[in-house]
Amino acid sequence: MNARLGSALVVFARAPVPGQAKTRLVPALGAAGAARLAERMIEGTMAHALAAGFQHVELCVTPDASHPAFARVTAQHRVPVGLQGEGDLGARMARALERTLAHHERALLVGTDAPSLDAARLREAAAALATHDAVFVPALDGGYALVGLRRPAPALFDGIAWSTPHVMAATRDRARAAGLRWVELDPVPDIDEPPDLVHLPAGWIDGGTGGAA
Repeated sequence: MNARLGSALVVFARAPVPGQAKTRLVPALGAAGAARLAERMIEGTMAHALAAGFQHVELCVTPDASHPAFARVTAQHRVPVGLQGEGDLGARMARALERTLAHHERALLVGTDAPSLDAARLREAAAALATHDAVFVPALDGGYALVGLRRPAPALFDGIAWSTPHVMAATRDRARAAGLRWVELDPVPDIDEPPDLVHLPAGWIDGGTGGAA
């Protein structure tokens, strides 16, 4: 078996289909507007990911890879696209990280909901894994926007009540029970609810609203 190489980043994304993407933003943006923002956030996340200089970056999508947005991103950035597969969010993340760690010394995973998670922060997270088993970037809503591991840790993801304010607290308990050495970087805002839109870079939604992240 070949030696594992460098750091890899997996970007989790949902197809930006109106009525299925960023549904909690529909009251503010409408179904089509929320989907357009979701696509913009995929593009922004991929731009940060490529700028960070990881040895390997991939786009891991759900429910399928047929959406034109994914084709545009992969054509522009020349990154592989794969499917998240079955199971809840935790099962899908654990599987993606384990698969990536089979070939890379460090694996990081992000969603597309945190535009302030820029290339510098991604590099900082990767560097933290030189001295820690795990790294997290908490989200202001109680979840997290990034997880990185040096070895598989499925207990971090099993049985978590996702999309609740208790995700990061529960994950800390799991990390402590597993004996992991972890570090948390400064928290960032997720863009999930209408009040979160103030954290978007200017011009990211129709009409040019949105503030500095």
